[in-house]
Amino acid sequence: MSGTPSSAETVEFPAVADGPGPGRAAARPGGLEALAVSAWFGDHKVLQQVSLQMPAGQVTALIGPSGCGKSTFLRILNRMHELVPSATLSGEVLLDGEDVYAPGRRLTDARRRIGMVFQKPNPFPAMSIYDNVTAGLKLTGVRTGRGERDQLVQECLTRAGLWQEVRDRLRQPGGALSGGQQQRLCIARSLAVRPQVLLMDEPCSALDPTSTRRIEETIRELVDEVTIVIVTHNMQQAQRVSDRCAFFLASQNTPGGIVEHGPTEAMFESPQDPRTADYVNGRFG
Repeated sequence: MSGTPSSAETVEFPAVADGPGPGRAAARPGGLEALAVSAWFGDHKVLQQVSLQMPAGQVTALIGPSGCGKSTFLRILNRMHELVPSATLSGEVLLDGEDVYAPGRRLTDARRRIGMVFQKPNPFPAMSIYDNVTAGLKLTGVRTGRGERDQLVQECLTRAGLWQEVRDRLRQPGGALSGGQQQRLCIARSLAVRPQVLLMDEPCSALDPTSTRRIEETIRELVDEVTIVIVTHNMQQAQRVSDRCAFFLASQNTPGGIVEHGPTEAMFESPQDPRTADYVNGRFG
């Protein structure tokens, strides 16, 4: 990236002050709401009339067996669904009351305000750790000075729980990190553009238990600053990290939908629907 030092230079980082760098607005968690969302791939309907509130500053877990539309729903929330040529949808997705699909709403604005972390860590492998964190700024057209970028890199790596592990090798390739470190680097990259919401699609499924625990700790540390929506098949993880759960289910030859949603404790300890009780207790799925 232009204006960054070479690998032979020493990078001096100032102490991170409370709050964002110069000229940067502080992140504020945003409330998401889906209203009657249905989705298709070609003629195949995969979601039927899904409505769900995902409160600001909370972790909402989407649970349910494979093939019930959880990941499709997650991608609809920041307009990734429309990247598939045959994909269509109906309904509304509101971020703080504003429809992200409204005519004239810029796609880049939705992606900046609603970030995404995928199942498999996807850092830019040949790009340095430093440049991985700042990559999103360039993609979204955010201009920053060198000193501000330095502070932002430290801040975001700290928030993602990675700074102490990589502070002395910021010029090394992101692809050289372990799987768990790569996933936290992807979280740091997402945080750099100050999203209001962070979507996570099974972020720990490819990780070992130690890395999984660190990602879960990161999720809980971040929730005061960014709303999180996570897809997970791990019921223990859903219990540990989420404030609310939504249970998705699709019957044979019918599109997926929400069976039940509510506070996580109630969903696991006193579900209202017997299908929810069976799923969270491991009796199917």
